[in-house]
Amino acid sequence: MPGLDLLDIALIGIAAFAAGAVNSVAGGGTFFSFPALLAVGVPPVIANASNSVALWPGSLAGAWAFRRELKRFSKSLPMLSVVAFFGGIAGGLLLLATSNAAFAKLIPWLLLVATVLFAFSGQISALVKKWKPAPDGADERHIGPGGYVFQLVVSIYGGFFGAGMGILMIAALAIQGFKDVHEINALKNWLSAVIYSVAVATFVLAGAVSWPHTLVMIATATIGGYGGAAVARRVPALWLRRFIIGVGGLLTLYYFGKTL
Repeated sequence: MPGLDLLDIALIGIAAFAAGAVNSVAGGGTFFSFPALLAVGVPPVIANASNSVALWPGSLAGAWAFRRELKRFSKSLPMLSVVAFFGGIAGGLLLLATSNAAFAKLIPWLLLVATVLFAFSGQISALVKKWKPAPDGADERHIGPGGYVFQLVVSIYGGFFGAGMGILMIAALAIQGFKDVHEINALKNWLSAVIYSVAVATFVLAGAVSWPHTLVMIATATIGGYGGAAVARRVPALWLRRFIIGVGGLLTLYYFGKTL
């Protein structure tokens, strides 16, 4: 395992700060932090585990920053959390049983679908409501059985790899009719934190974490996560949507490029 010099600390610290901020806004922070770990010489498997552990507190910080919005989901949040927890466990077990190489080929396609779903979520939501209109007085924050199933699939994906997990969550919630981008971000941050918690327990118990690198990244990712969420609340919803679509597009191109 390589040691840490000042340049390494600066590189992974800045990358983790950016990852925490991006994750709190739209997801896709792994795009910054995981390559940084590889760049300073951390082996891929340990880099993947260390990255998950490092971004975990940032997800908690982002969820805490959106705690006001989370209170609006008092009915559905407990069940969503349970689904995310068990989905994360299932994804972790799947990771132990499947090669990264095989799953890596699916990643760009998953990201492409998620980005397209989010970009056209308004039109899709309108079609769903036209086909199955909600009754008068229905709670716009109600999550149906299909929403829980989709969240389970996303949680399994997140427990297995995690890159683009936030984009998938955002797409799922937007298609169900959620209109407030900040409420979507609040749910996404909390559920990501639940899934990361499972990953943290798994990787720590397996001894697959490089703690010198991880501790540096935990500090800066947490600051970035809280700061990014605070800034996101002040950003116009339209700009935030465009930024999310841009992140999804960049991630898709990046992972398609890696498969060539």
